[in-house]
Amino acid sequence: MGKIAGLGCAGNLALFVIAAVADGKAGGDSAEKAEPAEDKPRAEQFRECVAENGTDTEKAAVEHVTKVTGADKRNDILDAAEVFTDFSGGLMGPHQGEGKLIASAFTSCYESKNGLVTVYDKDGELLANANY
Repeated sequence: MGKIAGLGCAGNLALFVIAAVADGKAGGDSAEKAEPAEDKPRAEQFRECVAENGTDTEKAAVEHVTKVTGADKRNDILDAAEVFTDFSGGLMGPHQGEGKLIASAFTSCYESKNGLVTVYDKDGELLANANY
């Protein structure tokens, strides 16, 4: 009889854990949905920084930035920021130079001891990257 009671408690514990995990996932979904709204201000902050401190060519290139992620999460160990643009063609396409300008401008606006910024085109293909 003691074994049966022990299994009953274990079953209740398992249900509690499953319920907690399911509740955590539901909360995570709403956090993920809230994040894209916060991405636009990061991209806008980046454009504003370049508008104040960048060259004319950097300013023109940064106008094509649509989204910035990872710029606010710095720990100086391995920071990884991503900048998304409306360019197309990837690394070998016609906008590689603008990608390099955006990466360079990013290094002027953000600082990390061990950061890497990656610039992507609208299809998610690599345009450029730089240490910042």
